[in-house]
Amino acid sequence: MMVNRLLFTKVDNSALIIFRVFFGLLCAAECYGAIITGWVRRTLVEPQFTFNFIGFEWLQPLPGLGMYFYFFAMGSLGVCIALGYRYRFSALAFTLLWTAVYLMQKTSYNNHYYLLILVSGFMALFPANRYFSLDAKRNPAIKSISMPGWIKWAIVLQLFIVYTYASVAKMYGDWVDFGIIKILMQDKAGYPIIGTFLQQPWVHKVVGVFGILFDLLIIPALLWKPTRNLAFIASIFFHLFNSIVFQIGIFPYLSLAFIVFFYEPKTIRNIFFKKKPLYEANEVEIPSFKNGLLVAFGLYFLIQIALPLRHHLIQDDVLWTEEGHRLSWRMMLRSRTGKIRFQIRNNDTGKKEYIDVASYLSQKQYRRIKAYPDFIWQFAQRLKKDYAAKGIPISVFALGSKVSINGKPYRPFIDPTVDLANTPWDHLRHNEFILPSPKKENDKN
Repeated sequence: MMVNRLLFTKVDNSALIIFRVFFGLLCAAECYGAIITGWVRRTLVEPQFTFNFIGFEWLQPLPGLGMYFYFFAMGSLGVCIALGYRYRFSALAFTLLWTAVYLMQKTSYNNHYYLLILVSGFMALFPANRYFSLDAKRNPAIKSISMPGWIKWAIVLQLFIVYTYASVAKMYGDWVDFGIIKILMQDKAGYPIIGTFLQQPWVHKVVGVFGILFDLLIIPALLWKPTRNLAFIASIFFHLFNSIVFQIGIFPYLSLAFIVFFYEPKTIRNIFFKKKPLYEANEVEIPSFKNGLLVAFGLYFLIQIALPLRHHLIQDDVLWTEEGHRLSWRMMLRSRTGKIRFQIRNNDTGKKEYIDVASYLSQKQYRRIKAYPDFIWQFAQRLKKDYAAKGIPISVFALGSKVSINGKPYRPFIDPTVDLANTPWDHLRHNEFILPSPKKENDKN
């Protein structure tokens, strides 16, 4: 069967082994770098509280120096992954710890953090320690120079989903007229040498067109041998540009590391493991867990395909409501700014007062809370909790809430008559306290 040949043909594992090294080092760089650059301090230590993913409020940052030790431990696990030392434990532990910190806060949400969860989960399952590892040195019985083909195709399919959805999401008005790109580049004007260059309209057009085409075509181009080297060169340019201009951590380098799965095993072996025997038998070996693997494989990728589509089932425009935005590979698509005042009402006395929002939040949290509905709702819940601790039942209202998307005029955003403190959040449907988008209002008219 074609499926058996595609997924269960044993191939040389050089790509997986070198990717393990790259992946582990990048994980270590991400975690140690988060400490050194102050990301941990700004995001998890200094704020009075974090905005968790709704439903994960029980995941809280460790007190005192705890989060510094937490990230140091994750960085050290990355080193262990690279060395192939107690690999399964290290990869699984990193996956769990990274997932926890991802769900712990969303003020610094990034699609790339989500991708790192998925990839580290894959790596915990893959036999990536069977060559060039301390585990194989300690226990030669596990040593192997081959792997089943489904490992490569799991990576390829995951990347195809990520890039394809990223491309499709860019095909909307503010991207194709290059307006959002102009906005994204405005705060780069102070960059040395390239700052002025990035403000040029023709640069915005090149970035806009290239962004759509690169995301749409890069995986097919890497799979097809005649275009593979050209796609590799384009990848280097694209990802280094993103790294320099947008400073998005390890993602550009992780994306480049994935390319080892697209080249012939012999090429990867000749570059990185000249002394490693080349596996060329290519026999089909059906594992006893084939059916379970195919079911798990199918369910996982069905979820990956469905999640980015869920916003189509939710009322109104995702660009306005943000409902269905996360976990959907909608990257660098919009700029949101907002205005808001929070009024609380003592339900016993009827007394009303306004809240000094900035006194509760970090600067980045304050920017988010003015423009993102889940942040607004969660802050109302926080106020309710704080006042309940004092024995005071309250209602919370968002007054004067307005949002501007991609530099457009401010429009009313949150219904000022809704008591957000006593209104539940709906994960699966539209939350009615979010006022209709300008687009929806225009459709009505």
